Amino acid sequence: MKEFDTIAAVATTMGESGISIIRISGNNAVNIVSKIFRGKNNRKLEDIKSYTMRYGFIVDENEDIIDEVIVSYMKGPRSFTAEDTVEINCHGGIVVTNSVLKQVIKAGARLAEPGEFTKRAFLNGRIDLSQAEAVIDIIRAKTELSARSAIMQSEGKISKEISLIRQRLLSVIASIEATVDYPEEDLEEITAEDASKRLKNILVLIEKLLNTAEEGKILREGLQTVIVGKPNVGKSSLLNALVNEKRAIVTDIPGTTRDVIEEYINIDGIPIRIVDTAGIRETDDIVEKIGVNKSKEKIESADLIILMLDLSDELNEQDIDIIEYIKNRKYIVILNKADLGSRLNKDELEILDSKYIIEMSVKTGEGLDKLKNVIKDMFFYGEIKTEDIYVANNRHIEALIRAKENIECAINALRDTCAIDLASIDIRNAWKNLGEITGETIEEDIINKIFSEFCLGK
Repeated sequence: MKEFDTIAAVATTMGESGISIIRISGNNAVNIVSKIFRGKNNRKLEDIKSYTMRYGFIVDENEDIIDEVIVSYMKGPRSFTAEDTVEINCHGGIVVTNSVLKQVIKAGARLAEPGEFTKRAFLNGRIDLSQAEAVIDIIRAKTELSARSAIMQSEGKISKEISLIRQRLLSVIASIEATVDYPEEDLEEITAEDASKRLKNILVLIEKLLNTAEEGKILREGLQTVIVGKPNVGKSSLLNALVNEKRAIVTDIPGTTRDVIEEYINIDGIPIRIVDTAGIRETDDIVEKIGVNKSKEKIESADLIILMLDLSDELNEQDIDIIEYIKNRKYIVILNKADLGSRLNKDELEILDSKYIIEMSVKTGEGLDKLKNVIKDMFFYGEIKTEDIYVANNRHIEALIRAKENIECAINALRDTCAIDLASIDIRNAWKNLGEITGETIEEDIINKIFSEFCLGK
């Protein structure tokens, strides 16, 4: 375990609450807190046993009581950071919490940097880098399924898959180098054909992980979904129906929505970041024009577009322009206002390049469940298996792609040349690429950048 100084930070959200927790980690954690802690019946903190709690008070340099607290202690390496860790449970509230933290700093601790507790857990070998990154994903999870996926990563499920692939790559490297470097030894030689076969099997494992990337990214960041259509077609009503509250203003006046409105919703565990856009049309209104431009920006970054058409009216030029604008994107078509009867010529819908066309009445709720099922079918094939591993982190995806490319280069080299040792360079690069995911072959500045994105106290 590495030697570090002792750090402290508030581990809970700042604000009005019943309890706040100040976390202190490092070799001097107990000594530092003992300077400002006064136990009931004058019990000293120095003799506290691991995994126990002690009631008392935090005092300042004048022995004035700052707050009534409970202190818990976890002796390293059996703690999150693998260091001696003390947690002060004080009353919630910004003033009291900051006052207690101030006394801890005065007693000798240093204010922790963002993510420094988790970084120490990584540097001390308590967790690998993939598990460390899962901590922030758990905190940011928008649904139970998102949290469960992140928890699986924090438990090392992805790390185990990566380690297995790296071991297989290392085995191929060892076989190649033994064949090349020790031809006189009585060792089983590996041929280019054998090496290529083994690499193709490894490639299948990598591709299997990459095939989960789209779903994984959705679970981590939410499905970026944009509702588009001409003004007054029912976009804001659909948003309100999905959110189950009146989030957007609904009137019969076209152009009521001047800006984009964003909300997170949960469809059977899938986090969906849904955006209600201003109706896309030509307008001289400066404010509405800004909203239209923002709508177009959201369309460009969307994973899914919900195109709304008015079933009770004929297609017009505005509809055609929007259809043309989104024609190369993944989209669902909603034929809204089904309760008003149909005037739309269904033959005109042949211009739509989508197999998902749903008749709906947002007003009555007809078709709403079908929309939710279609979204699940499009991205999770109708079923979300909670035990499946999803690769959700962009850094992991990029490393897997580079590893895949290096293995493909190695396979090509084995096919095109008799010198099998040339392939070992690409195989070793793939092995290093995968090591970046777990943090075994990654540069320090990248590690620092990853942990700088964490919040204080984590």
